[in-house]
Amino acid sequence: MKRFAKGNKVLAGILVLVFLMLAAVPDSYAQRRRRPSKTKHIAVGTAVGAVGGALIGGRKGALIGAGAGAGTGYMVYRHKKRKAARRY
Repeated sequence: MKRFAKGNKVLAGILVLVFLMLAAVPDSYAQRRRRPSKTKHIAVGTAVGAVGGALIGGRKGALIGAGAGAGTGYMVYRHKKRKAARRY
């Protein structure tokens, strides 16, 4: 049983060293500017719309909600994209 405990301590020590090295990376390596993702906005809007529509109107409501959610997701993406373009 002692052999496994010693191995776990070594593994924990290695993990601590890796995390310390990763934490020491300067901020200059961080990505500063990111543009919004169209796919992510539309997918999230579609999922939320489909769930909301299914809760309200069943299968037909889910289809209508998914369409409305996809349109809303695209509108949010377009708004964020224009906002980001004005800032830079």
